[in-house]
Amino acid sequence: MATVVVTTDYLTPGDQVHGALTRAGHEVRYAPAGGARDSKEAKALFDDCAAAIVASEPITADMLSGAGHLRVVARSGVGYDSIDTATATELGIWVCNTPGVNHHAVAEMTFALMLDVARQLSAVTSGVQAGRWPRQAGTELRGAVLGVIGYGPSGRAVADLGRAFGMTVLVTTAHNQPDREGVEFVDLDTLCVRADYISLHTKANADNESLIDRRRLAMMKPTAALINTARGSLIDESALIDALDAGQLAAAALDVVAVEPLPPTSALLGRDDIIITSHLAGQTQQARTRAGLAAADNVIAVLDGRRPPSPVNEPAVTAAHS
Repeated sequence: MATVVVTTDYLTPGDQVHGALTRAGHEVRYAPAGGARDSKEAKALFDDCAAAIVASEPITADMLSGAGHLRVVARSGVGYDSIDTATATELGIWVCNTPGVNHHAVAEMTFALMLDVARQLSAVTSGVQAGRWPRQAGTELRGAVLGVIGYGPSGRAVADLGRAFGMTVLVTTAHNQPDREGVEFVDLDTLCVRADYISLHTKANADNESLIDRRRLAMMKPTAALINTARGSLIDESALIDALDAGQLAAAALDVVAVEPLPPTSALLGRDDIIITSHLAGQTQQARTRAGLAAADNVIAVLDGRRPPSPVNEPAVTAAHS
């Protein structure tokens, strides 16, 4: 029997994930993240644990280096940039994610944000709640140009919805793609110049931090809107605020930001031209169930001595973690 620590806050004792782990003969310990952990708590998080299922909290080199029994860290989601994967690899620890579990949820949330911007739904709702009866005209998505940055499962799902809405779809991606009817592949600068709605769906890494910077923001149409359901590090937030102030684009809708939770002093708050949601694009009930079970499958495989279904690294074999 091995001990599995679960920090993902929506996974709870008695649920399907708990059942899968206990049926496999493992003990489950819960330590949900209620904000940033202090250094002592973080360093002790993996004490005596062979496996962990985690959400998006940082998993640092210090945390991993002190975890003498840890064999696998499984993300209950797709992105894994919050995990020090290089250190895990050196220590012989598998890092896994759950690809394909939430791309439809992310795509639907992307369009919810896009429709909010197009029809000014947040502003209208606030106005009605305040006793007014706002009747401003919105804009239609049909006929607009949608720019999709990144063409993994979420990007493809967004492109498909864009076509269904009657939008012209531009895509930029670092990976070669077969020709696809209704999608035009362009470079990033061209996409920024031509798109009415620009939606981010690329992985975050050291090479694309502030991918949307001052130069690219200045290229955008003054009527354009920027949508981010990927990672906050992809946008230079200071440059975004300056661009909005200068009228270089019309609006932004951000489900992710550089620092989460968003500090109450953030300059992103209190603006009519920025919609912010709390990193929940992939958080439907169905996607959560799929993600949790997929993370459990990765954990169970490693603890059984098998290769996990969806690893993101190839760990070195060490005495401490073999």
